Amino acid sequence: MRQSQQSWRAIALACSVATLFAAAGTNALAQDDSTVDQAVKAKQAAEIRRGDPSRWYSNDPTRQARLHTLQKEIAAAYQEAKNACREGAAAGRGACLKEARATYEQDMKNAPAQLDAAPEGVTRQASTQ
Repeated sequence: MRQSQQSWRAIALACSVATLFAAAGTNALAQDDSTVDQAVKAKQAAEIRRGDPSRWYSNDPTRQARLHTLQKEIAAAYQEAKNACREGAAAGRGACLKEARATYEQDMKNAPAQLDAAPEGVTRQASTQ
């Protein structure tokens, strides 16, 4: 239960930041490729054609490896939250960064408990469609 609360807190933070951008009329989260370099577009298209890497569908072999992966995911979510805070209004930036840091620290503290809740990890099955 605690694990889902932490995940939902991170999602709620991201949604509130997105809502702030929408309310401010900021186009920082544009959904088009107008600013993407042509070389990057070509590389992305090639990666999509190759499909998902097989490592996405295999569990980490040890608890330590699963913990390391979870910590990397928490750190990546924290980085995204910080970037979103920095792009937001200057008036609320400090509070946003403080909340993002608190969420990060709480998620890192609870990472071992999250592994205990799902000791074998979560496997992702390839789509058969």
